[in-house]
Amino acid sequence: MERECLLSILIALLCGTTILACGWWPVHDGGGSVRHLERFRWQQIWLPLVPALIVAACLSGWALAEPDPTPEKASILLILASVPFALLLFGRAAIRAVWSLVREEGDVVTATVGLLRPWILFSPYLAKALDDRTIEAALAHERAHARHRDPLRIWLAQLATDLQWPWPQAQKRLALWSFALELARDEEARMSGVDGSDLATAILASARLGRQAILPANAALIGDPSTLEERISRLLEPLPLERPQTHTLTWIAVVVIPVLLGAIGFGSVFGEHIVRTLLELSA
Repeated sequence: MERECLLSILIALLCGTTILACGWWPVHDGGGSVRHLERFRWQQIWLPLVPALIVAACLSGWALAEPDPTPEKASILLILASVPFALLLFGRAAIRAVWSLVREEGDVVTATVGLLRPWILFSPYLAKALDDRTIEAALAHERAHARHRDPLRIWLAQLATDLQWPWPQAQKRLALWSFALELARDEEARMSGVDGSDLATAILASARLGRQAILPANAALIGDPSTLEERISRLLEPLPLERPQTHTLTWIAVVVIPVLLGAIGFGSVFGEHIVRTLLELSA
């Protein structure tokens, strides 16, 4: 059997099972500033997928050491067991991710779009409803989205959430992060000199126009309308003092990357025995 074909079957089955087992991970709340909260909730989206990444790394290590074609052959039972995960989990997530990129966006009031090179869309109808200060406030919010490449991050977060379907905790983690993201960009805009009341006025005007498209591939000014009241109340409060920030990639560099490299090494050494045992059990 071709090595890549067997690897795909094993990844679909074992990683799919791991994701399904870990997607229930409960939602935890963080503290500190809104920008710290945004990073914490971003990590919470990805944390349930880390065990599946370790399994995939271990299987990749096995594939690196395994000759092609492999002497083992996957049984019909193993193939049938992997089909639901391949179609309902990975296939569904892939289709939704592609669809979010190709479908029409419709009318937008103001949003940041573009995965690799973000740019800002600003409706002339909104511009007519605002003065220069509120326009600059709205643009400052969208520039903050563009600096952090938030359209790409939103798209990836939606993909990670779809991979954890059908667990409701995954959707909850995405919703909490989306709200924290808007709060963080509001605060960043205010740190650049924008008045909170001007930004609140721009957000309310954008919501009144009522044509805002909320898509996985854009970062919109108003975000989730259900959180509008809390955002406005925060914008009218004094700007909190900035606290020292930690690097967002520290936990990845210190923990995740070494663990994945170790899993690849483990798979290259012990993967053949593990895979052979699994195939014998499914025969």
